[in-house]
Amino acid sequence: MAKKKSSATPTVLRPHAETAYAAELKALAEQDKGTRPTGWNLSPRAVVTYLLGDTLADGTEITTKYFGDRRLIEVAVASLVTDRALLLVGVPGTAKTWVSEHLAAAISGDSTLLVQGTAGMSEDALRYGWNYARLLAEGPSEAAMVPSPVMTGMQAGKLVRLEELTRIPSDVQDALITILSEKILPIPELNKEVQAVRGFNIIATANDRDKGVNELSSALRRRFNTVVLPLPATLEEEVRIVTDRSSAAAAGMELPPVKKDVAAEITRLVTIFRELRNGRTEDGRTQVKSPSSTLSTAEAISVVNQSRALSHHFGSDDDALQPEHLAASLTGAIVKDRGQDEPVWREYLEVVVRNRKGWEDLWEVLK
Repeated sequence: MAKKKSSATPTVLRPHAETAYAAELKALAEQDKGTRPTGWNLSPRAVVTYLLGDTLADGTEITTKYFGDRRLIEVAVASLVTDRALLLVGVPGTAKTWVSEHLAAAISGDSTLLVQGTAGMSEDALRYGWNYARLLAEGPSEAAMVPSPVMTGMQAGKLVRLEELTRIPSDVQDALITILSEKILPIPELNKEVQAVRGFNIIATANDRDKGVNELSSALRRRFNTVVLPLPATLEEEVRIVTDRSSAAAAGMELPPVKKDVAAEITRLVTIFRELRNGRTEDGRTQVKSPSSTLSTAEAISVVNQSRALSHHFGSDDDALQPEHLAASLTGAIVKDRGQDEPVWREYLEVVVRNRKGWEDLWEVLK
């Protein structure tokens, strides 16, 4: 006899920002006294508050989504008020995607209009495609069209997110020029065009560290206001980001709440990442070689999450984050190319970790 399927809706692995933070967005909207541009759900000042966090007049706690320079976020939000698109630039792991998602959620209430840039992308992903069955049966018509997220955003007056702009082939990138300058999307097959509604704009992200980067043309670059998101300036700031983001991810991974012992391990992890990334120890006394991996803040968060999963499911009953689990995840994150990265990692262990006071337990499992 066949088993009866459950009608319960499965828990979403990663809810959209506007869903996960719906209560905060609602509270901000109710208490927002600032001027809202046409098509915006919140005023620019309230959008900045949503990203940087604060306590509202009624006691509602707005959590911090971005740890960094307030001025950068203010410039990014101000850019979106104008008719210029926003380009967030930074090395991998500087929260470009995270910031773009939360900007779209706060301004448009919808972060799902997303185009993921790839090396094999065609213009259809930026413009529109066709339902070929209807196209063959009926010929070109609006009913046979498949709108892209960009077209949908233009018609609805919402923000569109364009990820990894520099991975898109140069000839496809230039399809954006008419959209960004004239705010129209021509449809020559139907002898008509789509005009953008107020509230429409594009938030693009790009980095120059990945392989396969396609430089932006000067004509396209002029149509963006560029904001560079830096890596965390201090060890303390980066530890705070990794701790906060890994704590937030714990519930989604069905892990127990973060314990105090994790803080010390996160500090050691972030210290290792920063020293290998910068090519010197935190005190500046010792020069070290850097591996090929980016060792970003995002990767540090992934290492903590994996280490906690190992510790919870395969460690002791107290759910403490044990050095052997951190070591296993850490080595996999650093050594991406065995021929190039393994000698660098071994030298760092011998020169730095082995001689650092208080790190004897980590050295024992890493050596």
